[in-house]
Amino acid sequence: MANDEALVQPVEIVAAAWKTILDSEDGLIDPAMPHAAHAHPRLRELLPTVSHGALYLSRCIRYPRPHDVGALFRRGGGGFMVIRQSDGTVLGEPDTVEEAVALIVASLPEGCGPAIDGSVHDL
Repeated sequence: MANDEALVQPVEIVAAAWKTILDSEDGLIDPAMPHAAHAHPRLRELLPTVSHGALYLSRCIRYPRPHDVGALFRRGGGGFMVIRQSDGTVLGEPDTVEEAVALIVASLPEGCGPAIDGSVHDL
């Protein structure tokens, strides 16, 4: 039972963060970006955050976070850019949000599962 209880908190925190972002009408991000990411089951398990028009996903709910999951940015001239911030690697510059999400999924770190109740030091 203790393992089930340990999973509840991160799952609830992740679900609440997604709900906040998906329901937001503040214009901080193109709504297509979080909606496309949330549609993918593996990304839906990660903690989302939005900053400066970009969507970030984390395997951890606490700081410091690893930044090893591709972040989704909108390019000024159209299309998207996916960057893994932990090492600054540009993973690609796809034209559609669906291609960008597929790129994030394809480049998930080995063993990536649902977000944990911990930080980068707990992975």
